[in-house]
Amino acid sequence: MSKEKEYKELIIQGVIYKTTLTRKFEERINWEAHNKNMLHSIIPGTIIDIFVKPREKVKEGETLLLLEAMKMQNQIRMPFDGEIVKIHVKKDELIPNRHLMIEIKPKKR
Repeated sequence: MSKEKEYKELIIQGVIYKTTLTRKFEERINWEAHNKNMLHSIIPGTIIDIFVKPREKVKEGETLLLLEAMKMQNQIRMPFDGEIVKIHVKKDELIPNRHLMIEIKPKKR
């Protein structure tokens, strides 16, 4: 029993192409733009200390927490002036890569 190929249209720089897509391509995880208001871990590790609290106003460059990974303590710093919305980690918690640690909102101008 032969399966009929299903063609998809791709538009690249205004030109329409008809093609088939691989199963791997169709099942891929879609890319999402990075949300600068969500601080995620970039390496698995243990939360050593947390220096901020929700609703606290924080300046750019201030240390928010310490993340120990691969026997090194990494300071997670505030990327811009703003306010802490929610903290999603606890002291001594072991977190995986890409784990949401802190939600922040930018300072109103």
